[in-house]
Amino acid sequence: MKLLRKKKIPSLKWSGWTDTGKVRKNNEDSFLGVQFDAQEIHRLGKFGEASTEKMDFCFAVSDGMGGMKAGEFASHIAVEKITTLMPKSFKHSATGLQLGFADVLTELFSEIHRSLVYVGSSYEETEGMQTTLSLAWFTPGWMYLGHIGDSRIYHLPKGKKEIKQLTHDDTHVGWLYRQGQISELEARLHPRRNSLQRALGGGNQFVDPQISSVAWQPGDIFLLCTDGLFEGLYDSSIVDLLRMKSENPAKELVDASVKNSGRDNTTALVIQAV
Repeated sequence: MKLLRKKKIPSLKWSGWTDTGKVRKNNEDSFLGVQFDAQEIHRLGKFGEASTEKMDFCFAVSDGMGGMKAGEFASHIAVEKITTLMPKSFKHSATGLQLGFADVLTELFSEIHRSLVYVGSSYEETEGMQTTLSLAWFTPGWMYLGHIGDSRIYHLPKGKKEIKQLTHDDTHVGWLYRQGQISELEARLHPRRNSLQRALGGGNQFVDPQISSVAWQPGDIFLLCTDGLFEGLYDSSIVDLLRMKSENPAKELVDASVKNSGRDNTTALVIQAV
């Protein structure tokens, strides 16, 4: 009698790290990791590992902007809203591959935008605050992403040497680079590289986040990061650091970037499928 081998349920291993950098006085970056189903949500620590069998995962990074501590407050609001809104999405993900995820993420970004605009218009110290948001929602075998701004989500597939940027930088410089009109080096040195065309909050009237999906398998690695990280590291260096055997690859990335640059707050979230 032939015994059937039980299919292994993939797990996710994650690590997160943030650093104020060498220039800024406060850290306007925020990051979040949660595990959730339709009824409850659990915050994840800075590093850990868990199965994808019964609950979904959501990871996010946010880079706030504004006077005084408004940017710090904006990024915090963005990630905190995720904890109240994502459990509603679990029922959608349980019913089928494509059903509902785009609507859920669009509504999530709209809710965060409305909250930021409301708070920003209610207090003088938070006037005009805005933030980026890059979010990765993991279900078994699939990752759904929502994004606005110039933080990034990367994918390093199993066995591949080249890392792929899944998100688009919402800057004119980012558009020039995607069109092949400037090189990676020229984009890095461009004086308007940090000038955002879209973000949550502030004076932005409409929210039109980038939303897409990508299949994943054990051995794949995903990276969520703010712009401070890739200002200090080229893609090739990011790949080398991600392939290193480390218990906290996010810290390795942040430390290396701050050492090379450190002009901005620097945050990384690394998710490894195992």
